[in-house]
Amino acid sequence: MPSLIRFIVFCGVIAGLVYGGMFALANFVKPEPREMTVRVDVDQLR
Repeated sequence: MPSLIRFIVFCGVIAGLVYGGMFALANFVKPEPREMTVRVDVDQLR
């Protein structure tokens, strides 16, 4: 039974680290908007 509790605690710590990383990326990394251009061949328009 102690190994099961240790495994559950380990999974909880890993899940907490993943959640913390996603939270940090979502709140502290700001995307920079930029203009985008796409070339379209004339053959594709016909």
